[in-house]
Amino acid sequence: MIFGVSNDERLIGLQNVQDTSEKISEIIKTKMDPIPQVVLDNHIEDGKAFIILRVLPGQETPYYYAADGNHIAYVHVGNESAPADAIALKRLVLRGTNMTYDSIVSSYRFQEFSFTKLSSVYRNRTGMELSDSYFISFELAAENGKLTNAGVLLADESPLKHSRLFCTRWYGLDKVSGVMEALDDKEYSGSLVSLLQNGMEFVKNNSKKRWKKTGTGRVEMPEYPEQAVHEALVNALIHRDYMEVGSEVHMDIFDDRMEIYSPGGMPDGSIVQNLDTDHVVSKRRNPVIADIFSRMHFMERRGSGFKKIKEDYHRAVNYRSEVEPLFQSTASAFFVTLYNLNYHVPIAEVLIDSEKVAFDNEKMLIDREKLLIQKAIDELKVTKRTKVKAKMLFTEMGMERIFGRREIMQMMNISITAAGNLLNNLKNGGLIEDVKGFGKGKYKFIKLSK
Repeated sequence: MIFGVSNDERLIGLQNVQDTSEKISEIIKTKMDPIPQVVLDNHIEDGKAFIILRVLPGQETPYYYAADGNHIAYVHVGNESAPADAIALKRLVLRGTNMTYDSIVSSYRFQEFSFTKLSSVYRNRTGMELSDSYFISFELAAENGKLTNAGVLLADESPLKHSRLFCTRWYGLDKVSGVMEALDDKEYSGSLVSLLQNGMEFVKNNSKKRWKKTGTGRVEMPEYPEQAVHEALVNALIHRDYMEVGSEVHMDIFDDRMEIYSPGGMPDGSIVQNLDTDHVVSKRRNPVIADIFSRMHFMERRGSGFKKIKEDYHRAVNYRSEVEPLFQSTASAFFVTLYNLNYHVPIAEVLIDSEKVAFDNEKMLIDREKLLIQKAIDELKVTKRTKVKAKMLFTEMGMERIFGRREIMQMMNISITAAGNLLNNLKNGGLIEDVKGFGKGKYKFIKLSK
């Protein structure tokens, strides 16, 4: 805040900087609870004196305005401040106690619920069993035998009824076509893993994929890039505000677009349409849920999903500026609009960009390399579990990334001995090679030619 500027933004300066500084400090000390940490600086501009007040990020939320018989907490939304409602106040209390909604211990007992879907998917994607001890170390359950809210959301029959996914394929371009309302609609409940899988299956069943021949094969042209849809749906389920009890995640598919809505705006209160989405720092509203999904390789531990969604669109054959994905948010809602790449684009008029053909050919080569590596892993004389771990490592690292025992330990949550054994099996099978210049014990996968 700058003191010395008029309401019409004229720089008028201050008559007595010392007196004004003391008044500001006194107001902060007597009318705020707890007292925030601030920095007051004097500034001279064109011979005029100003005071710049910087309020540092506070960890003891909520901060109250406590004066005139009031005790009110405010929240900042966009460029405005407003009194915090009951839900916003709960969020501030959680932040002040260094907790998140998904980490809170619930009243539900671990032994009263089943986790067959979570355990099955975890085993298939990591090669490891999800033992009871993992539930505690992953913060899905507490030492007292109670589930955290994250654990409740991942149970097969989750008792949190507002954790649902509504999917609708509408007729036409809006929800009121005048002919018929919906071509298909589904309501899903249960584990978050099931919601993700069911949502992706709904999109697959309600969208089409074109293809067109080229000189070297064919290029596929889906209505929606699969990875972009997956990323948007993962973000909607994992980063939604589960304190908004009366709302669910919605996926609405129209002829020309897909809209995904999730309760809760940006975690920091910013408005996404005012930001550069290529450089938004990733902030996780539900870090416990995000961590388990990262371990199952449904999402990355790093980076923003906005950029990944746009990159998937930019690589598509039918991409043009008017189908750029759209991100919008309010204080209590987040919307992603993914446009149908093939809408009103006759296949005969599709011009295959040479760079995209090159990218597609490169993708075919990469896919061939993947098949060769996976075949070679299948031929290793090791246990089935080791083969699953080897494939998981290759899926994560690909042909270019460099790794060692530490990276394997962190990725798979295994011991240093187990990580070393996996490396030895891959070396003995001729699938990885030493990489110099990155420290001792660094490797990458070998490109196979047979």
